[in-house]
Amino acid sequence: MAREATTLLGPDDPTPFAIDNAEGRSPFLLVGDHAGAAIPAAVGDLGLKSADRARHIAVDIGVREFGRELARLLDAPFIHQTYSRLVIDCNRDPGHEDAMAIQSDGTHIRGNSALDDAARQARIAAIHAPYHAVISAMLDARQAAGIETILLSLHSFTPKLNGVARPWHIGVLHWLGRTEFAMAMLAQLQGDKTICVGDNAPYRMDATDYTIPVHASPRNLPYAELEIRQDLISDHCGQAHWAGLIQKATTSAWR
Repeated sequence: MAREATTLLGPDDPTPFAIDNAEGRSPFLLVGDHAGAAIPAAVGDLGLKSADRARHIAVDIGVREFGRELARLLDAPFIHQTYSRLVIDCNRDPGHEDAMAIQSDGTHIRGNSALDDAARQARIAAIHAPYHAVISAMLDARQAAGIETILLSLHSFTPKLNGVARPWHIGVLHWLGRTEFAMAMLAQLQGDKTICVGDNAPYRMDATDYTIPVHASPRNLPYAELEIRQDLISDHCGQAHWAGLIQKATTSAWR
């Protein structure tokens, strides 16, 4: 804990974010708050078995690869988090207790159960703050260059939670601000009768969300948050299929 409190990321730890297709010039900016599964060496294994560190509680399965393919198809930048959401959840206010969860889908996160303020601040400073700073910087640069921006936040959800099956293939989440793109996206997807589309399901966007409210609303940007069921994008074939489907839906919704 002492090392974590002073210097969380060591020389062998990855940077706290990655950017694919940074020079993309389409209207879309893609972000992946939970795309990574890395854990800083200073934190150890968070008291979890390797199987738990690969579950949906630790990472949005499939989002990194799906996002990269979608970024290629759209010619859009894709900024994604490198570290596991169990180290710090970058779609939560960093000061909220849920930002470093103690429990997730019935699993106790032992490595988060006794964090002091210094340890929490170290995670915020090393991971959460740089990730959101680079999103802000890219949005500012695009605005200065006169590039239209639609913020598209990419997530995936587990097919079953607390023993309950979830029928949706994809959900479109929205809340405050400029929701017109999210509504157009929802209409496009609902037009495909082969898929089950959730309107603010399986999750409802609300005050617990962080990325869209912090980055889209103050800038008056259109946005949408997409949740794709994890079993649908867990392999390359599924990732390519859904990237193609979303590329068509986003382009149609924009036009």
